[in-house]
Amino acid sequence: MASSSSSLLTSEDENFRKEVLREMRNHEIAIGELNSLSASRAVYQKIGKIYFRRSIENAKTFEGKKLEAANAQFQKLNAA
Repeated sequence: MASSSSSLLTSEDENFRKEVLREMRNHEIAIGELNSLSASRAVYQKIGKIYFRRSIENAKTFEGKKLEAANAQFQKLNAA
């Protein structure tokens, strides 16, 4: 029984790592898409359940912070 519970934890940890990697890729893609827009455009960014109109620079800053947080979380998972 102990081996099945430890393998379950390993599977859950692996699923969480995959989810964090997917989140990181999503933020990287969002930053890339924002970089391809002209500076005069405004974008709508979903925060919670509401969309807010923001400048591209504000949206890039927001996505960059989210990417850094996800990267730090991934580093913690790899260290453990």
